[in-house]
Amino acid sequence: MSTTIAFINQKGGTGKTTSTINIGAGLGMLGKRTLLIDLDPQANLTYSLGLKAHEISLTMAEILEGVTNSRDAIIERNGIDVLPANLRLAQTEANIFNAEGREHILKKALVSVKRLYDFILIDCPPSLGVLTLNALVSTREAYIPAEVEFLALQGLNTLRGTIELVRKRLNGNLQITGIIATKFDGRKNLNKEVLATIREHFGKTVFKTPIRDNIALAEAPGYGQTIFEYRLKSHGAEDYLNIRKEVLRRSKRQ
Repeated sequence: MSTTIAFINQKGGTGKTTSTINIGAGLGMLGKRTLLIDLDPQANLTYSLGLKAHEISLTMAEILEGVTNSRDAIIERNGIDVLPANLRLAQTEANIFNAEGREHILKKALVSVKRLYDFILIDCPPSLGVLTLNALVSTREAYIPAEVEFLALQGLNTLRGTIELVRKRLNGNLQITGIIATKFDGRKNLNKEVLATIREHFGKTVFKTPIRDNIALAEAPGYGQTIFEYRLKSHGAEDYLNIRKEVLRRSKRQ
C-alpha cells in the first residue's frame, strides 16, 4: 500500500518544496516508486525540476477539473514521476470552490495511480485554501517543514489546530507525523533554542535530523536539479539522506 504525505506550511520560504523534492528523490534512489505532486499554482516544484510549467498542457488543473486523469498527466523527469502545476491551477481553485464534495476531488483523482507507487508526496501551496484541504483529505500524514526562527512555534501551533479541525470534520485518519526543522545553523544560539523548544512541544514528531542552512539547496532549483544531482557532497544532500532514513522507518510503523 502506498504512503501519501502532504507537505504543508501556510508560510512561504520554509523549505516545503525543497523537502518534497529531495525526500522524493532520495526515496527514488533506493528504488522506491515515488510520485511528486505539485499542488501550488506558483509551480515551484515543477520549475525546480527543470520543467517549463507554462508550456505543459496537462497539469493538476486539468486533473482537478476532470479534463484528464492522473495517469495521463504524469511526467517522468530523470527517474522522478511528477504531476506538474502551472498558473492555471489558481483559476481551478476558484472554479471548484463551490463544487459539491470539493475537498475530495484530489482523493478521487489519485485512486487510479495509488497502487503504482510506494510513496506519493504532495507539495501544498503556502495557504490553507481548497487546494490544501484536498491534500489533507487525500492523506493520513502531514509533514511540516519549519524554519527554526522566533515565530516558528506559533506557526506550528496554528497548523496543528487547522489539521485537528480537518481531522474532525473531513478526515479522521489525518495526523501530523513529521516536523522538519529547516535552515538550521548550529552556530546560532537562537536556532538551537528554537529547535529545542519545538522538540519539547512536539516530541518524537520532530525529525532527528535538522536541515542545515546550505547554499547548495538554494542553488539546485536554478539548475533544475535535486540536491543529489547538483552537489552530492554537501550538507544539504547529507541531511536529506538522513531524513530519508527516518521517513522509511516511520512508514514501516504505519
